Amino acid sequence: MNERELDAAGIRSRGLRAAYRHCRRVNEAHGRTYFLATRLLPPSRRPAIHALYGLAREVDDIVDDPGGALDERGKSAGLDELASELARAFAGEESELAVVRAVVDTANRYGIEQHYFSSFMASMRQDLTVSEYRNRAELNDYVYGSAEVIGLQVLPVLGTRCPAEEAAPYAAALGNAFQLTNFLRDVGEDLRRGRVYLPADELAAFDVDEPRLRQCLRSGVPDRRVRRALADQVARTRAVYRRAAPGIAMLDPISRPCISTAYTLYGEILDRIVESGYDVFANRVSVSRSRGLGVALSGCGAVATARIRARLAGGREDVSSSSMLGGR
Repeated sequence: MNERELDAAGIRSRGLRAAYRHCRRVNEAHGRTYFLATRLLPPSRRPAIHALYGLAREVDDIVDDPGGALDERGKSAGLDELASELARAFAGEESELAVVRAVVDTANRYGIEQHYFSSFMASMRQDLTVSEYRNRAELNDYVYGSAEVIGLQVLPVLGTRCPAEEAAPYAAALGNAFQLTNFLRDVGEDLRRGRVYLPADELAAFDVDEPRLRQCLRSGVPDRRVRRALADQVARTRAVYRRAAPGIAMLDPISRPCISTAYTLYGEILDRIVESGYDVFANRVSVSRSRGLGVALSGCGAVATARIRARLAGGREDVSSSSMLGGR
């Protein structure tokens, strides 16, 4: 990790610094959009975002088990062990797990409520036993713990210009929008894992069910009914983005470019899905690296302006250009 980030965040302990470095590596390797957007935050706030991402990824890797070494019992045991480790660390015990050490330190620094982490773990555990959702209400219950609480965890790190409770619903909505985007992008991947994250009743309105989705997975091509159903899901997801958008103006100005970049890039994944003819079975659509860099670079001017204003107002945020997209 860039040592300046750790210094700026006031992280002095050698063990904690190593833990945060680990989380940064995980974020850089697996969360391209999040990592790029995080580069637009002041150095002092980046380690906390890396820590929150690191824990989420740790849990995700247990549930999805990319190495294929765990059965359902092993995954459940892995989640139990991680949840216990997290609870002990919140109670004051020192953890040997880098992601736990970093995330508990972050929670303590920013006053992030412990129950958000419990809700996240509970939703992730659902993935071991629940493979489909009958309606939007059931899906929303899952998404609250799997994504909305992530927005609520991040909010204290970003800071707000208004009472945090006023901004919280918008932060939760943005987490929801990002998750729904992931669901649409990953339809084929999730089907291979035996899961469908699209409400069954909404699909049924277009005469689509899981067998029809699996038929499209086998052929690699969505049929007309599935394209119409996916178009409906895209429209519903765009509505969630619109609901979340007013919250960006509630953030600390120094954090807005980061979230605006993530908002734009994730929203453009929906554009790529539509442009591909809803090809979410044979390919995993994405925003190109050049486009991502272009959006991030467009935010650098706003970053510099916000940091200069913070310094003039007596703040301590770093305004060096090397603290943005460059300067590793």
